[in-house]
Amino acid sequence: MAITGSGSLAISLSVFVISAAFLHKGAAETVTVEGQNLATDNVSVIEGETATISCRVKNNDDSVIQLLNPNRQTIYFKDVRPLKDSRFQLVNFSDNELRVSLSNVSLSDEGRYVCQLYTDPPQEAYADITVLVPPGSPIIESREDVVSEGNETELTCTAIGSKPAASVRWMKGEEELTGETTVEETYDRMFTVTSRVKFSVTKEDDGVPVDCIIDHPAVKDLLAQRHLEVLYKPEVKIVVTYPEGLTREGDNLDLTCIAEGKPHPHQINWLRVDEDVPPHAVVTGSDLYIENLNKSYNGTYRCVASNAVGEAYDDYILYVYDAPTTIPTPTTNPVNTQEAAETLHVSSRMCQTEDSREQDSRAGEGAPQKIDHAVIGGVVAVVMFAILCALIVLGRYFARHKGTYFTHEAKGADDAADADTAIINAEGGHNNTDEKKEYYI
Repeated sequence: MAITGSGSLAISLSVFVISAAFLHKGAAETVTVEGQNLATDNVSVIEGETATISCRVKNNDDSVIQLLNPNRQTIYFKDVRPLKDSRFQLVNFSDNELRVSLSNVSLSDEGRYVCQLYTDPPQEAYADITVLVPPGSPIIESREDVVSEGNETELTCTAIGSKPAASVRWMKGEEELTGETTVEETYDRMFTVTSRVKFSVTKEDDGVPVDCIIDHPAVKDLLAQRHLEVLYKPEVKIVVTYPEGLTREGDNLDLTCIAEGKPHPHQINWLRVDEDVPPHAVVTGSDLYIENLNKSYNGTYRCVASNAVGEAYDDYILYVYDAPTTIPTPTTNPVNTQEAAETLHVSSRMCQTEDSREQDSRAGEGAPQKIDHAVIGGVVAVVMFAILCALIVLGRYFARHKGTYFTHEAKGADDAADADTAIINAEGGHNNTDEKKEYYI
């Protein structure tokens, strides 16, 4: 120990002697170096990490550089470390720079460090070391664990032991909330930050995360999270299971009541608004079944569901329509079809061979749609036959009523020698002539 103490004393004395010599030289002779400049930088470091102080000289003329701590104690004189604190280590020494590192930084190391250049007059530059202390893990608390919809809830988030004081942000899902923040400084220059936020909740907030986010220069992505648990009254919906279309007399009706809530509905009831439910209606859990509907069942049917938060309902309006009217399906008369087919067969019998008749028979048996063609052909044959008969009758009629007609020449031709005399006789010139008579057979 004595040897060590003597060595430290010798180093201190050497530094003092060198400093005195430089001061004496400056007093005896004034030397100014143009453009010589001393510079350094402020340093922010997280507690427990390493800080680096750099004293830089531009256009140095071999002047001595040294580094002092906030108490003006020499840490390094050129490349010599008089201070015993081994956390200080020489990183670089040259004519233009003295760079020193300080490991495992604590709050006690915070302060102003001095870079000193022995010129005339001496130059100094100051490097402020700021120690950052990150906060501990934030603590988030809720005034109540479970809250009912429509009520207000309050959450508190606390960030303890930071330097400088942390800032707190709130997020509810994708929505940013505004909180009320208080900052408390402790005896050791540390800070405790508390933030409170209040808001009303809805059923949509159930399960939504609420984040307390801490912003601090010494830490990133620090947050605490809590999921909301919201109780809400049931949501009710009536679904028609049967029938799919209109409800008509004689049909059955099956309704299902779907109810969701938190907590789950403990009771589901069916009722008929302003009237009694039909006596033969069957209620099974959440289902209502009514068979053989009639118009006396018309009305509003309601499903009511309830839980610890409240109750809700949904309505179904029943209107029973008349039963559908049955319309007979038109059918083809097989007798008429057969008669038409036979008529067609008789009309064409003389010009058909046995093979063609068999072929038509097979065609009729093969596809139902050819029966229509046979009917059409039969009708056409009947019409043609009727037209033919009409022509024959008209021909006979005109043949029987055919008469004998004479011209003026012919009427007087019997007693006239020439045509002119015949015409005169025909116009009444001979009253004694026998009158020609015309007979119709």
